[in-house]
Amino acid sequence: MPKRVSPPRLLSALAAALLCAGVSAAAAQESRGQDAKGQGTRLANLASAFAPRHLADGRVTTAPTGYVRFCAEHAHDCGTLGSGLAVMKVDPQRSTELERINHTVNEAIQPETDLDHFGETERWSYPDDGRGDCEDYVLEKRRRLINLGWPSSVLLITVVRDREGDGHAVLTVMTDKGDLILDNQETEIRAWKDTGYRFVKRQSQADPSIWVTLGETRVPPVVGGGR
Repeated sequence: MPKRVSPPRLLSALAAALLCAGVSAAAAQESRGQDAKGQGTRLANLASAFAPRHLADGRVTTAPTGYVRFCAEHAHDCGTLGSGLAVMKVDPQRSTELERINHTVNEAIQPETDLDHFGETERWSYPDDGRGDCEDYVLEKRRRLINLGWPSSVLLITVVRDREGDGHAVLTVMTDKGDLILDNQETEIRAWKDTGYRFVKRQSQADPSIWVTLGETRVPPVVGGGR
């Protein structure tokens, strides 16, 4: 004869079974969420891994007004300087030069907006007085690298929208390791695809006085509104 289970024990057994089922369902749902998150991370890593090492130039576009004015005052610095290399081979010596120039210029210049510095919304200039905003850092890094023998064809002034959506200038260095970005807002040199920036336009390799688009269609009204 089957053993009878008293009502209290039966209720306890049912409650335990339901609790176990709920825990199992919650665990399964959490596991699915973690799997989905992990898959998203893996896909993001794969997208980064397969992103092109070099940015592709688009159509010819207008140069920033600040750059045009800078070139009127520094015509020699806006021409083609050095050999017309497509990429620079980054050996230990060149790597050290890049790191040193990026670090020393970032440390030497005190960030200051053009409005505070010159009383103008945008003005590109060499930061010879130790003050400047993003494009002035770029101009100084470019000048120092050219003085070390880097050709202008691999040192391209570039306009981006930063993570806040503001106009910003960085120096793109075209190397055999890909397009590297020298940035006054970052201590480390990064590959272009790792910056989180939206790339608007930059100098053409063929002629530094010509600018080409890079994909982002919203051109910022001011390049260096911040630092």
